[in-house]
Amino acid sequence: MLDRQHRVRRPRAHSPAPGLEDLRFIRETLARSSAFTAIPGWGQVAMGASALPAAWLAARQTSPAMWLTVWLAEAVFASSIGIAATQNKAQRAGVPLTSGPGRKFALSFLPAVVAGAVLTLILYRSGLARILPGTWLLLFGAGVVSAGALSVPIVPALGTCFMFLGVAAFMFPAWGNLWMALGFGGLHLVFGLSIARRYGG
Repeated sequence: MLDRQHRVRRPRAHSPAPGLEDLRFIRETLARSSAFTAIPGWGQVAMGASALPAAWLAARQTSPAMWLTVWLAEAVFASSIGIAATQNKAQRAGVPLTSGPGRKFALSFLPAVVAGAVLTLILYRSGLARILPGTWLLLFGAGVVSAGALSVPIVPALGTCFMFLGVAAFMFPAWGNLWMALGFGGLHLVFGLSIARRYGG
């Protein structure tokens, strides 16, 4: 009996509280499974605003080479705006672009961009520059739809509108600059303003 009273009780084993490594794992898992919301609305507005004068200038070129030069320069300029605006919004949200959603978004969009670059070279060398607007609009839209599946619902809708304009540009190739202005200019302006209001800039 005495031995039983003086017997040292062993403390119950408690499950350890989650450590820093556990919290980091949980946070990264949630980040990988969440939507990519760093789509810059104001950045798209700026991209759309730059496309309108580019369409005006391209329509006044007298050779396919100069026409292509104008649009390639606009593509580089608009892409720079988009990347900078996306980086800025991601930083404000505290979500790095190399996070799970950002990386998946980029990888989903990249194949359409590569396909567009390859087809641009092939079609231009084949003397088919007049169907480049349809090709660009359709492939850009396909890339946005694909990547938009990992983002907010308005992004796939934007891509679908681009694809419709691409089809229209194939049907009426003589109006190529108009379709480009409506797509890369008008759609970016309209959807950019909507994204800025609904999703914080």
